[in-house]
Amino acid sequence: MSEKLSPLKTIRKYCLTCCCESVVEVRLCPAKDCALYAYRFGKTGRSRISKLTEEQKEASGERLAKWRETRKPKSL
Repeated sequence: MSEKLSPLKTIRKYCLTCCCESVVEVRLCPAKDCALYAYRFGKTGRSRISKLTEEQKEASGERLAKWRETRKPKSL
């Protein structure tokens, strides 16, 4: 029975298969219009969050709080 892979590991495996199992070729992949391009290293793009300024983080937090308020069930 084969091991069930996470979605990111599946994408990584696909990219390796596409690039003839070459890690170097995955890194140098020219297919920037591929939907999987951003995930080819088996990681998400979450590192971008740390590059936000304090003002951007605060604005994002405020938008999230407003959105959460709209999602709360109305009390009787």
